[in-house]
Amino acid sequence: MDARIEQVVTSGKLTLDDTEYDVENNTYIVGDDDEVIVIDPAYDAEAILSEVGDREVMAVLLTDGNEHRLNAVLEVAAAGEDDEENWAPIALHRADRLLWRDYFARLAKEEEDEDDAKALRSLEPDIWLEDGGVFEIAGAQLDIVHTPGHTPGSVCVISEQLDALFSGDTLHRGRPGSIGGVYEDLRKQLNSIGALLTPLPKELKVLPAQGEETTVGEEDARWETWGSLAQESDD
Repeated sequence: MDARIEQVVTSGKLTLDDTEYDVENNTYIVGDDDEVIVIDPAYDAEAILSEVGDREVMAVLLTDGNEHRLNAVLEVAAAGEDDEENWAPIALHRADRLLWRDYFARLAKEEEDEDDAKALRSLEPDIWLEDGGVFEIAGAQLDIVHTPGHTPGSVCVISEQLDALFSGDTLHRGRPGSIGGVYEDLRKQLNSIGALLTPLPKELKVLPAQGEETTVGEEDARWETWGSLAQESDD
C-alpha cells in the first residue's frame, strides 16, 4: 500500500445563528504520488491545492455541510480545470442537503449574471454519502460512518489500512466536536460517538477537523464524562 496522509491547516470565520466564530480547520489529503482524496477542505483552496501539487484529485469528501466546508469545495474539486466534466466528484451526506442548498442559494443572490446564479441554485453534490459507503485510494479503503448530531448529515471516515479515523467535527480531542462550543444536538452526537468508538481498536488514531490528533482509547475513556455537557445543553 502506497497511501499516506498529509494535513493542511487553514483558518477563517464561520457564522452560525448570527454569531461569528474563528475556526482553524484540518484538511486531510489521502493518497500517493499520483492520486488523492481530499477530506474537509476549508477556507484556503490555494493552500490545499499547493499541497496536492500535480496529483489528480479523485474525490472531495465532506464530513458535514457547514459553510466553511463549502466555501473552498468547488475550487478544490476543480483543481485548476475549467471544464466541469473534469472536476473531482464532491461527496456529502444527504441529510445535510439543506445546509448545502442554503449556502449556494446565498451565493446565487450575490451573482449579477442570472445564468451563473441559476447554476449555483441548481448545484448538488455528485455523490450522496451513505453509512457503509466505501472509497478506495492508493490501496487504502475509506469506510463511511454516519454520525448525526453535530449536523444531521455528519459522517466520519475510517481507514484500517491507514490506522486512522477522520472524525470531522463529530469528535475533537478531549471533547465532542463543535463550533465555538455550541452543539446542535449533543445527545444525538454523544450517541453517535459512543456507537462509533466502541468496536474500534483503542490504538486507532483519531484525526479531527479541528485541533490535535488523539486515539480511540483516549476518547472512549472520556466519553461517559461528557453526559454533563448534554445536561447543560438541555438547560
